[in-house]
Amino acid sequence: MTRKVGIIGVGHVGADTAFSLVTQGLCDVLVLIDENEAKADSQALELRDMASLTASRVQVIANDYAALEDAEVVVIAVGPKTLLREDRLEELAETRAAVSEVTPKIIASGFNGVIINITNPCDVITQVIQKVSRLPHAQVLGTGTSLDTARMKRVVGEFFSVDPKSVNGYVMGEHGESQFVAWSTVNIGGCPVSELAVEGEANWLQLESAVRGGGWAILQGKGWTSFGIATATARLVDAVLSDAQSVYPVAAWDDAKQVYIGQPAIVGKGGIVKRLHPKLTTAENAAYESSARVILDAFNR
Repeated sequence: MTRKVGIIGVGHVGADTAFSLVTQGLCDVLVLIDENEAKADSQALELRDMASLTASRVQVIANDYAALEDAEVVVIAVGPKTLLREDRLEELAETRAAVSEVTPKIIASGFNGVIINITNPCDVITQVIQKVSRLPHAQVLGTGTSLDTARMKRVVGEFFSVDPKSVNGYVMGEHGESQFVAWSTVNIGGCPVSELAVEGEANWLQLESAVRGGGWAILQGKGWTSFGIATATARLVDAVLSDAQSVYPVAAWDDAKQVYIGQPAIVGKGGIVKRLHPKLTTAENAAYESSARVILDAFNR
């Protein structure tokens, strides 16, 4: 079976996602689409230039919505014209219009696979895409708090001097200012971090601030973020293509709250296989409720 993936929007994030998919050999056919057709053509050509240097061969196609008909996954990575914004919700009017334009073109191709959204504000835009596409909620998801969780693992790993891959747990809620670290889920080797820290040694609010502000720190230095989110997206694409049944903190539909919101979920061939419900503290549940209201209010603007 041919593993075909489409990417809509090939700026910094879309291009790095394409690079990750090609260099890791995660797909057989890659379709790149951008409103700037010359950019998509150039990105495709440069990826084809790598063909003799990569472990597996990937066919790269540019600017052909019709080619999405039999794609298993489409990644939406359209971005705003102005990149340096501290609050992702400031991008909403522009990105809502952009995805409302491209989503019908995806569906018109006959596509009936899984859409993975990167475009910010991620949770709100994922809900917009689902509403416009009319695909089942399970087939539309966002990268959500995948990158935020990776940042948390980096921050906690550096604090305790352990490999971030040895840190378990989740950042939940909005991919934005109202997100929160669910500290009750965070552990190293099964040991809760609250028990590993010497009394008074860990400033949890300071650590959480470092997680929330990680993206802004990168933006101030280079003007955009792309490596982390592209890598997270590649993992999600692979989970769908390989029916991995792996758990990731993604923007998934919460029927009770009527929003897409960052939470751990099992991801497989059909997209969201099952949402998981870690046992949270009273304060964490309140933070989740508050974040859901922020997302819903933004969607209803």
